[in-house]
Amino acid sequence: MGKKYHEIYSSLLNLLEEKTIKPGEILPSEKELMTTYEASRDTVRKALALLAENGYIQKNQGKGSVVIDHNRLQFPISGLTSFKELKPTMSGNVVTKVVCLEKLKADLSSQKKLQITKDDYIWYIERVRIVDDEAIILDIDIVNAQIVPNLTKEILEDSLYEYIEEQLKLKVGFSSKEITVQEATFNDQNLLDMKHWTNIVSIKSYSYLENAQLFQYTESRHRPDKFRFVEFARRNKLF
Repeated sequence: MGKKYHEIYSSLLNLLEEKTIKPGEILPSEKELMTTYEASRDTVRKALALLAENGYIQKNQGKGSVVIDHNRLQFPISGLTSFKELKPTMSGNVVTKVVCLEKLKADLSSQKKLQITKDDYIWYIERVRIVDDEAIILDIDIVNAQIVPNLTKEILEDSLYEYIEEQLKLKVGFSSKEITVQEATFNDQNLLDMKHWTNIVSIKSYSYLENAQLFQYTESRHRPDKFRFVEFARRNKLF
């Protein structure tokens, strides 16, 4: 007979997969699980640890074990793909809402990010991505206004990259990305449906045209339970 904690793990996993306990809900407490399965606290904790390790729950101190949605949207790490191009891979209703669009003189931070001067102008943009009526991504963009002189909310709610390539006849080339997990800011909490989540997955990108001209800095802030970031990796021995 298998170990007791494996039996508890399998039983709970079955409840999650059948949606008896739904994403976002809290699992029964350790004490309740001990009673239900007639098991010790250590055995229950081993089962919960296995669920957490395999990405089914998130253990939050003082709140219990929260069920994670396994129907996550996949975002490629290495690719440079517009949100509009990703939409066909997503199930449900997907909407982009522009909450801020301003043309500003470049401040010191923007000058450093885009390698421009204090006399240059930038577009400051905030867009919220809404999937099935839940705001789950906040994209903050700084765009070089000398390269992209005219922008509207309609363009940004459709596709910035499509506008650049189809209307401006410029070729988007490549980007460099940095991925971190951060504490959610007041702005995140205000614009996104954060529920119980207190962390954000942040992807900072510097995007270049095909001629290696830097034109955009983006910080894409994702609610962590809704996404998985995927990459294909090939073994490349260094020595």
